[in-house]
Formats: sequence, structure tokens, C-alpha cells
Amino acid sequence: MTRRRRGLDHFARRARKENYPARSVYKLEEIDRRVGLLRRGDLVLDLGAAPGSWTLYAAQQVGPEGLVVAVDRVPLAGPLPGNVVAIEADALTAAPATLLERISGRRFDAVISDMAPATSGSRFVDQNRSFALFCRALEIALEALAPGGRFVGKLFQGGDFEAARDLVRAGFDRARVLRPRGVRSESYEIYLVGLSRRALPDRDCGEGAFELE
Repeated sequence: MTRRRRGLDHFARRARKENYPARSVYKLEEIDRRVGLLRRGDLVLDLGAAPGSWTLYAAQQVGPEGLVVAVDRVPLAGPLPGNVVAIEADALTAAPATLLERISGRRFDAVISDMAPATSGSRFVDQNRSFALFCRALEIALEALAPGGRFVGKLFQGGDFEAARDLVRAGFDRARVLRPRGVRSESYEIYLVGLSRRALPDRDCGEGAFELE
């Protein structure tokens, strides 16, 4: 009988068995199941894609007629399917116009971001850094998405949570907050989802409130 490796929970063991680089794939899987985030034939932009679990899942969902553009400063782990284009770049500085060139000037159907800062040990500092990453991902999404497009981004819940909610509501017809089962119990990360991109003026960070689901 083999012993379970210490520190690996159910999701980590499942990811290893199913050949995903990280357990985070099951967070995206649940979000997708609950809101219909990814569809066959979609063009998807994955920001902060390494090590690649979200990219692989998205590639499976969009199928061979779809395409995933994966952006990260470091290479993705392992071989990638043919419907993935990997770009080594910093998502914080990458120009949306440059990313759109990879799909011949068309716009994306979905933008997904699991970006998180390297934790400092200070919850306040980490929340602020997470909010900056979230805002940048949303900024890119609002510029790169087609009308009706979809967005999901990770945020460390804190004082900027309400401002993040208002930003999503300003740009999308529907906004939701989800905390998938794959989020570790000690973590304060949540996912903000925008459904059906509006053609409205973009806003700076504002104020508001979300209810967790």
C-alpha cells in the first residue's frame, strides 16, 4: 500500500493524477461550471498563466476550434496543446493591442486571471498588491474583450473589495463573487466574475459591496 504524500490534499492529489501542474485548476473548473465561463470555440486570454493548469483546462473547454493565449513572465510547465499560444511577457505591462495581434485583431471571448502577489507576511500589503494585479487584469479585459465577453479574476479580500466590485459592475451586465471549494480554508482569496461585457466608459476604482456565494 502506498502512503499519501504529506501536505497534498484531495485537490492536489487529483491534479497530480490528472496531469495538471497545480490544484488551482479545480477552482476554475467550479467557476466555469457555475457561470458558464468558457465555451466551445472561444478565444481566451489567460493572464499570469504559469504553471499552466488554467491554460490546459481552458484549452480543453474551447476545443480545437478555439484558442487560448497564455501570458506569463516564466514558461508554462510541460507540453502545450495545439490550441494554445504562450507569450513570455509581464501581464502588468503587456499592451492589450499586442495581445490582440495574436488573434489577428479579433477580440477575446473570455479573459481569466489567477494572478496573485508573492506574499510578504503582511495581510494589508498583500491585499493591496492583489488589488493592483486584479485592477490590471480587469483593465486588460475591458479593452480586449468582445461585447458580451466574460471575465474572472482573483482577489485577496480586504478593504479594496468593494472598489473591485464596482469596477466589475461598471463593465459587465452581471457581476458575481465566488469562493470555490478548492480555495484553502486558511486563504482569503475570492474570485470576481463579470458576465456580458458592456460598451460603457471605463472607471477608476470606486466603492460598493458584494455578497459571497
